[in-house]
Amino acid sequence: MPESKLTAPDAPQRPYTRTVHGDAVLDPYHWMADKADPELIAYLEAENAYTDQETAGLDGVTEAIYEELKARTKQTDLSVPTHVTHTDGTSYWYYSRTTEGLDYPRSYRLPATSRDAIPDVTTAPAGEELVLDAQALAEGHAFFSMGLAQVSPDGRRLAYSLDTSGDERYDLWITDLATGETLDGPISGIGAGGAWAGADWIFYTRVDDAWRPHQVWRHHLLGDEPDALVAEEPDERFWIGVDDSRDHRWVLIESSSKLTSEVSLLPAADPTATPRVVADREQGVDYSVEVAPDGLWILHNAEAPQFALSRAPFSATSRAEWELVLPEDPRRRLTGVSVYERAIVVEHRTDGLPGVLVLSRDSAGNVGQTLELQFDEVLYDVGAEEAPDFDTDRFRFSYESLVTPPSVWEYRLDTGDRRLLKRTPVLDDPTRGPYDPDAYVSERLWATGLDGTRIPVSLVRRRDTPVDGSAPGLLYGYGAYEVPTMPYFAMSRLSLLDRGVVFAIAHVRGGGELGRPWYEGGKELTKPNTFSDFVEAGRLLIADGHVAADRLMAEGGSAGGLLMGAAVNLAPDLFRAVHAVVPFVDPLTTILNPDLPLTVMEWEEWGNPLADPDIYATMKGYSPYENVRPVPYPALLITTSLNDTRVEVTEPAKWTARLRDTVTNPADRPILLKTEMVAGHGGVSGRYKAWKERAFQLAWLLHQVGIDA
Repeated sequence: MPESKLTAPDAPQRPYTRTVHGDAVLDPYHWMADKADPELIAYLEAENAYTDQETAGLDGVTEAIYEELKARTKQTDLSVPTHVTHTDGTSYWYYSRTTEGLDYPRSYRLPATSRDAIPDVTTAPAGEELVLDAQALAEGHAFFSMGLAQVSPDGRRLAYSLDTSGDERYDLWITDLATGETLDGPISGIGAGGAWAGADWIFYTRVDDAWRPHQVWRHHLLGDEPDALVAEEPDERFWIGVDDSRDHRWVLIESSSKLTSEVSLLPAADPTATPRVVADREQGVDYSVEVAPDGLWILHNAEAPQFALSRAPFSATSRAEWELVLPEDPRRRLTGVSVYERAIVVEHRTDGLPGVLVLSRDSAGNVGQTLELQFDEVLYDVGAEEAPDFDTDRFRFSYESLVTPPSVWEYRLDTGDRRLLKRTPVLDDPTRGPYDPDAYVSERLWATGLDGTRIPVSLVRRRDTPVDGSAPGLLYGYGAYEVPTMPYFAMSRLSLLDRGVVFAIAHVRGGGELGRPWYEGGKELTKPNTFSDFVEAGRLLIADGHVAADRLMAEGGSAGGLLMGAAVNLAPDLFRAVHAVVPFVDPLTTILNPDLPLTVMEWEEWGNPLADPDIYATMKGYSPYENVRPVPYPALLITTSLNDTRVEVTEPAKWTARLRDTVTNPADRPILLKTEMVAGHGGVSGRYKAWKERAFQLAWLLHQVGIDA
């Protein structure tokens, strides 16, 4: 007899009432907060089985897109070698190599005699040394993620950390690069980062029960003394991190909240010294420190909402000792700084696009002429890469766009010349031929928000895709934490564009595309702007004829998943299909519970609904889980991971159950939940598994708009 067809899972309901500020809310799926509940695991497995059944017909298109991804990608490839001079005087070129058929890269180094001529390491040259074999470390693990991977300042040792479950707790190991011998470890259950102090000490972070990095510890390699606590952050709004300066002379300890930061310095030559604060924290003052041989360079928003650059002596302990170098420009958000003997390189975002400023320096270190790097494309993403050596005469920058693959360029500080070092190749597609960037067109559109604010939208399509209201389109968005979504290149996107799909990014408020005011216009009480901006961007695509009214898709993940949920509640008839990735769709329940991972740290982003009735009302008004309506919704694919500590699996599971209870979708608009049972916030690990999963997601979206080949 044929197998019986599965029906959509019906999650059990258990009575529960949440009462806050006198508001009583029934939540029959609150029980899903217990991830150890066998009934939740059974429900997730039942949803996976149902999704597998309902998407079985997509296997052919999924496989076709997967093969396109593999065909376009140069699977055996190299990074551009980077020159590093160690404290013992030795110099190496460091690079990584991917190999066809293997998921993870291997890292190597080659002794260097000069930094002028980048060596050809296409095939393993004589003298090549293996630094880290991620493929070997990943063997036997269903999930694998690297945290720290850092060579000691003298070049003799390697510190690396691994997460093999997706919960972002790492194990740290130390190896001898000459012999490959494991010298120390594991130091278990720690945070992702770390820093060397000389060749014999390593600093690392530990996380508390809320997954907040809250302590910095010091470990002496091969020493008998126990690890020592160096710094602890008691304020639950803040997390703590540790790094070392580019010249390896200082250890930097930074405590940060969403809006405020405080940096301390510790001399690497004296690892047991007490850290010294550069400037005491002030609520709302956010600063970072670049340590150079000639002092401290500080990027900050003190009396400068879009950030300014100041300098200070090593001995500085207060903001009064900062000297302004580059004042704030209200149109330009400064985002990063790297200081060299010959120049200062400053990254920024202006009018929704990133940029790089080069500030020349004379022999006395004084700042002179300012030069802005110029680019030909209308839309692009660019970022300066930090050169290891202070006395360098060059630095590199990365560049890409919606049609230009990721590229590495070198800029000469002495001449102003630039040269292309590498552009990620796009190989010929066996069925579609070679990649031709001129076959595509990108442009900037402007939607109008409900309050009249102009919302930038970045769009790319094939030149031969008609702009007559007939094309399918995919609108992407994020809009939180002042994180910008730049016009980036994606190999997988070509499989959409070549099938006639228009792709667009809505740069909604809450992100960082237009600087700090843009962020502040989409957080806390103004958060609803984020969602209405996205809806208006979608309506613009239809009104301008870029996308058919019945073929608009949407996609976003994490806080962008919240965006998806809120947008479909606002305008359920606008979208044909939505892919919500690890979606933060029950934000009020989460932010009301300070015992959950990361909640207290999030109060400066969303507000504190426990203490503020207005924040509570605002969040209740946009929470996707609490505002599902009994009307037809788009088809929904909801993807998540069991071990995600940033957005608990509880949220998408509850949302799925409530959608099924409430919406009135026809059979051709399914609601599907797919859970990775061994993965974290970033989904599956390993490039081939990630490509296969992305191919499935795109195949599902395409099917919803009538494309099945």
